[in-house]
Amino acid sequence: MNATPTVNEPRERQVATLVMACLGMFVDGLMSRPLALITGASSGIGAAYARLLADDHDLVLVARRADRLSEPADELRTTGAAVEVLPADLGTPEGIAAVTKRLAAGDVRLLISNAGAGGYAPLVDVAPDEIDRLLTLNAVAPVQLARAALPGMLAADDGAVVTVASLLAFSAGQVDPHMPSRTLYAAAKAATVAFTRTLAHEVADTGVRAQVGSAPGWWRPTSTTEPAVAFPSP
Repeated sequence: MNATPTVNEPRERQVATLVMACLGMFVDGLMSRPLALITGASSGIGAAYARLLADDHDLVLVARRADRLSEPADELRTTGAAVEVLPADLGTPEGIAAVTKRLAAGDVRLLISNAGAGGYAPLVDVAPDEIDRLLTLNAVAPVQLARAALPGMLAADDGAVVTVASLLAFSAGQVDPHMPSRTLYAAAKAATVAFTRTLAHEVADTGVRAQVGSAPGWWRPTSTTEPAVAFPSP
């Protein structure tokens, strides 16, 4: 696996490459073709992780829409990777249940929780049911998926849990015109950072690792109705 980013790579690939470089020594010690499950795998950072891992991992690709996974799955299979496609909306209990059921098989050695949505708006403008969906997707799903993956990893004494966060996780109390309205998103991503860092200490004496994989400061979401945002590092 090549884990050396270059300046000419798309930004999502640079982010994924740097994380895999940090995990490199650990991942290289796993089984010959370990299985990685990646959420939000149809585009962006999730798709970049999948492309980076396909040379020496088999893959389970998770996203809301099966039609958006079929083409990248076919492309990744040409590298020799075995690729499963698992459509699931992680903003719903049913979607989380589908993915945790797959993880309960115990064969996933690398979990990358990348799926998320901004939902940028003042809290008063967010519908109550949308609050539940966004917090489920951005904060609850990474915890539930990690919980489902850990027994198999701990039994094998190897594995890794990677979560994708955001610089907005560290933006509470900051006033900057470049930052979007972000009450829910910042709260969810801050929770993800705290969860992952604490989990890393829980498993420190095992062969399992947990890491906040990336905290992008600028990203263009898949949805054409949600604008790209840019903001300075805190």
